[in-house]
Amino acid sequence: MQIYQAPHPVSRNGQRYLCISFAWFKRLRPVPGVVLLALLMFPLLQAPPVQASVPESPEPLRLILNDWTSQLVMTRILGEVYKSHGYKVEYKLVSTKDQWARLHRGLEHVQVEVWEGTMAHDLEKIKIHGQVIEAGDHSAKTREEWWYPEYAEELCPGLPDWTALRDCASLFASRDTKPKGRYIAGPWEKPEHARIRALNMDFVLTPAKTADELWVELARASKIKQPIVLFNWSPNWIESRYPGKFVEFPDYAPQCETDPSWGINPERPYDCGNPKDGWLKKIAWHKMPMTWPCAYAILQDMDFNNAMISEVAALVDADGLTDKQAAEKWLGENRAVWQSWGETSCE
Repeated sequence: MQIYQAPHPVSRNGQRYLCISFAWFKRLRPVPGVVLLALLMFPLLQAPPVQASVPESPEPLRLILNDWTSQLVMTRILGEVYKSHGYKVEYKLVSTKDQWARLHRGLEHVQVEVWEGTMAHDLEKIKIHGQVIEAGDHSAKTREEWWYPEYAEELCPGLPDWTALRDCASLFASRDTKPKGRYIAGPWEKPEHARIRALNMDFVLTPAKTADELWVELARASKIKQPIVLFNWSPNWIESRYPGKFVEFPDYAPQCETDPSWGINPERPYDCGNPKDGWLKKIAWHKMPMTWPCAYAILQDMDFNNAMISEVAALVDADGLTDKQAAEKWLGENRAVWQSWGETSCE
């Protein structure tokens, strides 16, 4: 019995095809018709899938707006890119506290700025249910921490070490907190009270209602060189307008939040600072890749570094543009950047 070599598949454009020569078919004449029919149909079964046209769904993409400048501008930028591809886009102003449930239920679909320092725990909890997925990290590295303007070092030697700040607490006092220092916290939930207790910081926490309130306080204090310590983050436009430094607390570790015996205070958790060089993620509703594959690819490719984020925030907070105007300006000046987002997936 003579044995013939079977046809072999080859790859073309990422797909595998069956190459069958005429001579091979001549030798195959005794093969039953059913087998021959299956061989003829094999290339058809291996054909690449037909790609859906963009937009793939008439349903609008709903993007989350939070309450700080860079997130607002970057969300508007993404929305305009989506519109350029024919997608319908809706924006929804949602607090960071409420955004998780809304993403989980598919009421909104995209969040472009998820910070490790303030959102890591909530993200991990919601991901367990499988309804929210990560769409990649930005190149930017983040930090969220107590911060002071540089001139404060003249009055409090030893800064940025946290023990120097603790010893100089009275210099940062306000009329309402004397003799204790005043720390102006951000409008987002963080375990600041726990840290003050764990490190025996002689400070009273005063939360700002909005991010803008932080900068009003900073501008007022800087004008008269009054010592001030407040919540700040990087990347942020502030670093390009007000020289200053983050307070250096004991290094962060996950055990700091759960194991009191781990840190310098054996009786309390949170005796450490926030993570340094934290990630900045993009997240989405889990059905987005199936419903709008091109839009999801664009979100994955969207990538901002620290300088880019500081730039878009400064357009609003320093130059006085609205978030929409800032987005339009950035899009006009960075066409080559955003046109590359999704270009291999949206053809």
